[in-house]
Amino acid sequence: MPDVWELSNGDVAVIGQDPTDTYRDRLPEGVSVDPGERLIIIPRLTMIAAKANIPDA
Repeated sequence: MPDVWELSNGDVAVIGQDPTDTYRDRLPEGVSVDPGERLIIIPRLTMIAAKANIPDA
């Protein structure tokens, strides 16, 4: 599981594997990973576990 935590400014940081090159050619039409960006994958179970701690918009 990746490590996920809230930074002091409210942003969220994630440490996990970098699958950008693996998924680059499988992104939906119109979606791209710009220079300086990396694709991250947050496992479903991690998001479900974190949901109670994520405020509604």
